[in-house]
Amino acid sequence: MSELKYKLLALDMDGTLLNDNHEITQETAKWIQIAIRRGVHVCLSTGRAVFHAMPYAVQLGLETPMITVNGSEVWKAPHDLHMRHLMDPALIRKMQEIGEKYNSWYWAYSVEELFNRDRWTDNIEGLEWLKFGFNTEVDEVRHQIMMELQQMGGLQMTNSSPVNIEINPGGVSKASGVAEVCKLLGIEMSEVVAVGDSLNDLAVIEAVGLGVAMGNAQEQVKEAADLIVASNNEDGIVEVIRDYILKGE
Repeated sequence: MSELKYKLLALDMDGTLLNDNHEITQETAKWIQIAIRRGVHVCLSTGRAVFHAMPYAVQLGLETPMITVNGSEVWKAPHDLHMRHLMDPALIRKMQEIGEKYNSWYWAYSVEELFNRDRWTDNIEGLEWLKFGFNTEVDEVRHQIMMELQQMGGLQMTNSSPVNIEINPGGVSKASGVAEVCKLLGIEMSEVVAVGDSLNDLAVIEAVGLGVAMGNAQEQVKEAADLIVASNNEDGIVEVIRDYILKGE
C-alpha cells in the first residue's frame, strides 16, 4: 500500500459532516471508518462546543484530536484538553449590549455551557468565555453589528451560516486549531484535507494541502476551495475520502 499524500482529514460538522437532519449518514460513517483503517487521522473541526460535538465523536469512535468552538479549544483526544483561548469578559459584556441595542438574537459559549438572549447570566466576569454569536435575518442590522465589532478590534469574525456572525479571540480560527493538531501529530499542513461550508472554514480551507467546499457551501468558500464536492445531503464527504484521499489505494 503506497504512502498516503494526505494524513489528516479535518471535518466541519454542521452543513458538512452532518446532513440537514443533523445526522451522519451510514455511507459517510462507513467511509470515515475505511479512512481510519488506512491510517488517516480524522479530526472534527467545528464551531460547536465540545459538549455538542462529543456525541458525534463517540458515534464515529474517534480517539483523535478535535477542534471545537472555531479553534478556541484544541483537544489531544476527546476529554483531553490541549489548549484553550478565552475571551475577555469585558468584550462579552460589550457584545451583549450590542445585541440588545439592535434587538438581535445572540448567544455565547462559556467553557461550561451555552447561553443565549433568553437565558443569559448576571455573572459575566465570573465565567470563562470561548465564543460569542449574533443571528439576524436582516442584512442591514448584521452590517451595523459588524461595523461596531470591527471598531472594537482584536476579534476574529466569521460565520457558520449566512445570517449569523461568530466571534472568537483575534487570531483564533479553525486554521490555528488545525496547525496545532498538526504539531501534535507530527505532520505538515500540506498533508491535511479540510472540508467545510461556511466562513468559519475559510481560513483552514486556504491554509491546508487540499481545501474542499461542500456543494452547499457559501459562495466565498467555494471560490477559495481547491475542490467542490457534493452537498452535505449527498454524502460529499464520501467523495473526498474515496476519490481524493484514498484514490488508487
